[in-house]
Amino acid sequence: MSTRPTPPSAKSGTPRAPLSQPASSSVPAQLCGSTYEPDSICKLRFTGSRRFVLVIAKEFDYQRPATLEEATAILVAHPGETTRILAGGTDLVAWLRDDAVAPDLVVDIKDIPDLRDIRMEGDTLHLGSLTTFTDLIESDIVEEHAPLLIEMASTVASAGIRNRATMVGNICSAVPSCDAGPVLLALDTTVHLAGPGGARSVHIDDWFVGLRQTALTDDEVVTHVTIKLQEHGGAYVKLMRYAGEDLAQAAVGIVVYPDHDYRVAFGAVAPTPIRSARIEEALAGKPLDESLIAEVVGMVPDEISPITDMRATAEYRTHMCQVMLKRGLEAAVQRLAGIGPAYETRLI
Repeated sequence: MSTRPTPPSAKSGTPRAPLSQPASSSVPAQLCGSTYEPDSICKLRFTGSRRFVLVIAKEFDYQRPATLEEATAILVAHPGETTRILAGGTDLVAWLRDDAVAPDLVVDIKDIPDLRDIRMEGDTLHLGSLTTFTDLIESDIVEEHAPLLIEMASTVASAGIRNRATMVGNICSAVPSCDAGPVLLALDTTVHLAGPGGARSVHIDDWFVGLRQTALTDDEVVTHVTIKLQEHGGAYVKLMRYAGEDLAQAAVGIVVYPDHDYRVAFGAVAPTPIRSARIEEALAGKPLDESLIAEVVGMVPDEISPITDMRATAEYRTHMCQVMLKRGLEAAVQRLAGIGPAYETRLI
């Protein structure tokens, strides 16, 4: 039986207090669950009923284009302004609420249908920027060609978050623990952008430039990512305090190809997700065996720079990265050989 206290408004005979609308707190209507009307502002606050109401204190311009051309035109029309793109909103709305960001303009791209597609073009997987983690999990195309993405996506938060959060938004947040970072670094991924200067592409190796910083500029929008695929085995190993709805304490993304070419990336153990060129070079061209595993596992402490925080100590993160690298390498090689373990099998 639940021991959670019942809010006063839910008790029998206690009416819910009406929402008031003070002029001091403004937020675009669609962000607080109200019916969206163009150019409208929804003004809400907490009430004595304990009912939670989202409050965003700083006002900003809000635009909701229907096409990519409209989106880029809006960006062109607002040079020099701090702009944020709203897609799933799971990070941005929280940052707005907490005053972590203060944009002049928010461009909501959720109505642009061209940004939702998942398709193969030859040997290249095309993922629109509005592709959610649930879209990845449910895609037959992704399951056939890149099940590593499903293994990663299935570890992200809760079903409710996965239904809204986009993979592109995840890497645009550029937080150290972003789940998509290590996997996209391990795969041959390119991020495609559009802006006033036209279209351009950024390889994932050049995408993360600092803590919560990427190669994306304020006047650009990510249109899609592409992943050039070939036969491979992969593994995503994520360390959490408990299963589900937790950020990574540490993570490892691994891809291995038939010619013993390896890609190894880490998450939540540096200011950004990182690839380890040194470990990859030590593995290159060699069949995996116990001595090789021991060699590269010994390199881990010099390749990462974890911190101690509320989720884990630096020492624990380092030790577990060594464990995860070993198990991830073994699983990736076995998957390449077709002998398992199945994707989405927990390795720690």
